[in-house]
Amino acid sequence: MHFTELQKSIVAGESLKLELKKSTAEKDRACRTLCVLANGQGGQVVFGVIPSGKIVGQKVTDRTLEELSQEFQGFEPPLSLQLERIPLSEGNEQGLEVLLVAVERATSAPVSFRGIPYERVLNTTRVMHRANYQRLLVESMHTTERWEIQPAVGCCEADLDIHEIIVTLEESIRRGRSVDPGTREPLAVLRGLGLLVNGEQLSRAAIALFCKDEVALPEFPQFNLRVARFKGTTRDEFLDNRQYTGNAFTLMRRAERFMIDWLPVASKIVSGQMVRIDMPALPPEAVREALANAFIHRDYTSAAGSVAVALYDDRLEIISPGELHFGLTPEILYQPHESKPWNPWIAKVFYRRGLIKTWGRGTLRIASLMQSAGLPVPILHENAGSVVMTFKLPEQRSGVNVGVNVGVNALFAYIQANPGHRAGEMAASFKVTQRTIERWLKQLREAGKIEYMGSPKTGGYYPKQ
Repeated sequence: MHFTELQKSIVAGESLKLELKKSTAEKDRACRTLCVLANGQGGQVVFGVIPSGKIVGQKVTDRTLEELSQEFQGFEPPLSLQLERIPLSEGNEQGLEVLLVAVERATSAPVSFRGIPYERVLNTTRVMHRANYQRLLVESMHTTERWEIQPAVGCCEADLDIHEIIVTLEESIRRGRSVDPGTREPLAVLRGLGLLVNGEQLSRAAIALFCKDEVALPEFPQFNLRVARFKGTTRDEFLDNRQYTGNAFTLMRRAERFMIDWLPVASKIVSGQMVRIDMPALPPEAVREALANAFIHRDYTSAAGSVAVALYDDRLEIISPGELHFGLTPEILYQPHESKPWNPWIAKVFYRRGLIKTWGRGTLRIASLMQSAGLPVPILHENAGSVVMTFKLPEQRSGVNVGVNVGVNALFAYIQANPGHRAGEMAASFKVTQRTIERWLKQLREAGKIEYMGSPKTGGYYPKQ
């Protein structure tokens, strides 16, 4: 790094990824900061710059570097540190240098310095809280010990919803996300999806994705969903309150059905025309992405937790049990970031099924869809061991009628969740006449949103790609 580049990098002052030290006399405190950075997102410590950002430099000798090297021996596990010497080239400060020490997020966190792990809280470096230490320890074992890759002891093929498995494969092939294996034998399909462990043993991920509804309890009480419509803006009074059990796809459909029933749809009459335009209060794709993320990233080790959908007069909350991992924060998730799903096997199947578009862009896509609709980006925060995404419902506008409407938009959401269904099945599900369904289907076809695929007798309707 050149001197001018150094000036640019420190112009904004200290941050969560940058700390400034006047000299290596502060090497002990600097090492505690490096410990914090290694346990977080990585970053840099710069010697020779005071906290205000003024570059003062220092004399760097072999003894200086030797003392730093000895100090760096205090990290456990050892850190791979990058040290760079940057000479000052201005005024009468020739011979002085700045030392930049960079560290990446540790692959074997938690890291300790002289036997003590450290963390950053606001601008203070402190001894790491026990709960955070345990979280980092769990993250360090994520690759080989996570919940979804463990065998589902006592479960077998008879516990699986075979139709759900075949639909997943067919949809994956149709979207070009899988090659046709030439078989529809359930275990062979699961093997191709990478959901078998120890030879032919079903993984917990396979059960989470494809178990029959009655299998969810009592072995897996976490396979549940809570949905509620509250009166007003608090949880004091229910208008609707339900709880379901089943596999992730079943629960996803249940949640979507609930939101179709309860989410308002804005309707307006076009001036000078006898035409009504229906506009969902929230972009269906944004809500769908948020819901899929809740099932993909939830903590399945918690038997007490469940994905939840809470609808109020002014907002929609989608709640996922667990917390953000790998140093991710709500702020980072709304910026380009590396994909780090907590349940990558489950995420991969959701992707193949077409329920998420791409890995690592879920929150960015939600933000983009909301902004395109002229609506605020949803708020993402952690609350009492859960991650909550809150969508603000738009206020009623002049000339716009907001009310519950199960119609064309609801049917489109249904087809997205149930590709391949026929008009008769849809009519039975919506409890309307087949003629009504066919009228809605015609509007969706004319809008280019759906297409009919297959023979007249066995084919069905699919979202158009």
